[in-house]
Amino acid sequence: MRKEAFFAVILFCFMALCTQTQAEIQITNAGGWYESAYVEWNPVSGAAEYQVKVTNTATNESVTLDDPLIRFYGSYYRADAMGLKAGNYKLQVSATLECGTDIPDEMAESANPAETNVLTVKAHDRNGFAHFGYPQGVGAYKNDGTLKDGAKVLYIHAGNAATVTMDVVEDKKGTKRHCVGLQHIITAYEKGFANQPLDIRIIGTIDAQNLDSMGSKEEGLQIKGKVSVPMDITVEGVGNDAVIRGFGILARQAESLELRNFAVMTALDDCISLDTKNSHVWVHHIDGFYSRPGSASDQKKGDGTIDVKGNSQYVTVSYNHFWDTGKSSMCGMKQDTSDNYITYHHNWFDHSDSRHPRIRRMSVHIYNNYFDGNAKYCVGMTNGGSAFVEANYFRNCPRPMLISMQGTDTKNGTDLKDSPTFSGEDGGIIKAYNNVFSGSKTLVYYDAQSAPVHFDAYLATSRDEQVPETVTAKQGGTKYNNFDTNASLMPAITPDAPEKVPSIVKGEGGAGRMQHGDVTFTFGSGDDSSSDLNSALANVIANYQSSLQGGIAETREDKELGFDGVNILNPQAKTIRLYTISGACIGSSSRERIGTDHLPNGMYIVVSKDGVLRIMK
Repeated sequence: MRKEAFFAVILFCFMALCTQTQAEIQITNAGGWYESAYVEWNPVSGAAEYQVKVTNTATNESVTLDDPLIRFYGSYYRADAMGLKAGNYKLQVSATLECGTDIPDEMAESANPAETNVLTVKAHDRNGFAHFGYPQGVGAYKNDGTLKDGAKVLYIHAGNAATVTMDVVEDKKGTKRHCVGLQHIITAYEKGFANQPLDIRIIGTIDAQNLDSMGSKEEGLQIKGKVSVPMDITVEGVGNDAVIRGFGILARQAESLELRNFAVMTALDDCISLDTKNSHVWVHHIDGFYSRPGSASDQKKGDGTIDVKGNSQYVTVSYNHFWDTGKSSMCGMKQDTSDNYITYHHNWFDHSDSRHPRIRRMSVHIYNNYFDGNAKYCVGMTNGGSAFVEANYFRNCPRPMLISMQGTDTKNGTDLKDSPTFSGEDGGIIKAYNNVFSGSKTLVYYDAQSAPVHFDAYLATSRDEQVPETVTAKQGGTKYNNFDTNASLMPAITPDAPEKVPSIVKGEGGAGRMQHGDVTFTFGSGDDSSSDLNSALANVIANYQSSLQGGIAETREDKELGFDGVNILNPQAKTIRLYTISGACIGSSSRERIGTDHLPNGMYIVVSKDGVLRIMK
């Protein structure tokens, strides 16, 4: 065979391998959620990278998703579009198949794109005190679900939590400080000059040892602001598997803070503690698991899960899943001095024991929550607080409502010293309306003749009924402040029917993380009456491992781009994206250009003409 013919055959075969029939992208799952949508698909052999585009079907406007939103889970890929207005969308997935730098550009083929059906995206439920009189939106997002103007997005995962960088304004002159590490970036906001909204997006599991530092040795990551200066910070999970583990979050003097869509496991003390003069804070769609055991006998499951105290005001705690937690939510401390106004709605108190919430001093609206097998008590009232408890569903809850030192708390006055499930502090008043009870309960309503002193709540005949001044707490003598009937103080809310609450909270878009997260566990019937730590659940948490694997696209700005046989250099200050992928692709073995001898066995580097460098295998 002539030499020219031989090379022609080789070239033909080589081109055939590179331009073989275009791969098909197979979408396996897709859906819309609250102000976000997702798509999952099977890997395409030889794909160097994937691109995902989200399109609003009404306006036909399209946006390409940031690379970190595309993740690999061993057997499938997933991408999440975030910050979407309510409406209908489609997601389109495409792949680029690279054949190496020695192959002409026209021989780098793309897989046939695949598109989802129309996905419906819903708006988050922003009812509650956090948004009351706060039209600009809580956190980094506007009330329409889109990011605030000029917002900075940080993608944080185990590999970069300690090294992520951001320049933050630190004085009135506009001087910027170069901050390295998540805690240092957040700490730079303390001075109150960083007026850039910040959206921190958590990918996968972040352990305590992954952080650069922790602002609070007792709690973990500290978000501290300056009083009356909005921080406009959102901390949110990407997808359904975001977890922070081995630490919690402490907020102090934070205004306009949103925490959403992630799990907290084995926290140091509280999962989330809103401590000291926070305002307009929204905590929602959190999965709260056991924290580190404390020294007290009632801290085997840890201390608080979501605590609101220190004169924190205008707070909404909604759509959270409390997994067998011991002390679910402290709402106020003895030193709190004002009504503060707190909302709890659509939370799933799933076999948690007590404090749902435990109230001191605060004015609290508690509606549409699912109290599911709570062994000790549900709503507890002390220290002159006022709570409107309406349209909730109580299943197998022996003590749905308690007021300190009266009624059920003291066995209707027959044993003033026997209050093992609650408190010896002064009482307050609970107003109850339109709640549903399933299973045994001990609940005494106020009655001027039969129960004028020893009662657990005042039963209203309508939502707008005011509690009479003659209804007072036995110890302390405080009255209900009727905050809920004052339109200048109370958000206008139409609760869901209480009969529907279990299906709403447990259904699609209900409590906890997106798609109810990636932890599967079912409580048994015996767990309803037990406040002991559930060893089976504890084992699930102890052995939890995310299925997230390589494939997160890292972006960083370096000063050099190149490869010297050991290091990657970046003289043009281009963005470097590193990919770990499966599949095969024909590439060059040119040692001079690629440096394959210096890479792990079976891997090589592909550099595209746009300056993107890829590690292939």
